[in-house]
Amino acid sequence: MKALEARVLTIEMLVAAGSGHTAGPLGMADIFTALYFHILRHDPQQPLWGDRDRLILSNGHIVPIRYAVMALAGYFSRDEALTLRQFGSRLQGHPERTLLPALETTSGPLGEGLSQAAGMALAARMQGKKHRIYCITSDGEHDAGNIWEAAMFAGKYRLSNLTAIMDRNNIQINGMTEDVMPLEPLREKYEAFNWHVLEIDGHNMEEIVEAMEHAKAIYEKPTMIIAHTIPGKGIPEIEFDYRWHGKPPSPEEAKRFLRTLRTFYGAVEASHLS
Repeated sequence: MKALEARVLTIEMLVAAGSGHTAGPLGMADIFTALYFHILRHDPQQPLWGDRDRLILSNGHIVPIRYAVMALAGYFSRDEALTLRQFGSRLQGHPERTLLPALETTSGPLGEGLSQAAGMALAARMQGKKHRIYCITSDGEHDAGNIWEAAMFAGKYRLSNLTAIMDRNNIQINGMTEDVMPLEPLREKYEAFNWHVLEIDGHNMEEIVEAMEHAKAIYEKPTMIIAHTIPGKGIPEIEFDYRWHGKPPSPEEAKRFLRTLRTFYGAVEASHLS
């Protein structure tokens, strides 16, 4: 139920901040939970441990869910999580590496993360390091040309220590991706750039973990995991509504959302125990 806790904490953080993004963070709760609790080699007590896996968040606006999961994993307290976007906080609206050492990059402009991750992957190989590089990217930022430059680079150098996870939620700030700038066929495009491609249900923990473990066994090329997610997952009234891309809930909406989350996931948990 860590993903539920992360969704609840994310809503609380957004209300406390009075600004921020809702749909994407809720949709990526399961992915981040899988990474921090099942996949990454990391140590919350030593955030700059040299042998840690690197996690790059390219679409930095969904960082509230990363902060929420990091708080649950022990990087900082829940109280600090509630300082999201406040002046002087380490938890800014986009990741700021110099404020929070556990973040690998500062992100804001979309489309840069895959290039950064590919560079880190090549550097790790050249240095004989065994850690892996993970990159979270959005579908909407695939409108940016530098994403495809990074895809070519990683494919050319067969960066098998690089795993990218695309949040394929089909929305961006002003509409559905296929209306704004059609992206399909995404799988075939990445395969043409010499990537190994997997497609998963981004809310199925077993599929998420299995795909990331699968990627470790691919030795001749980088892996792209296209994770099909539901923006606003867990709150039916906002799911798939692109207007919630960059909108926080009001205090009244938050009360309703939290009640919905606890009711829905409580029933799911009960069914697993019966």
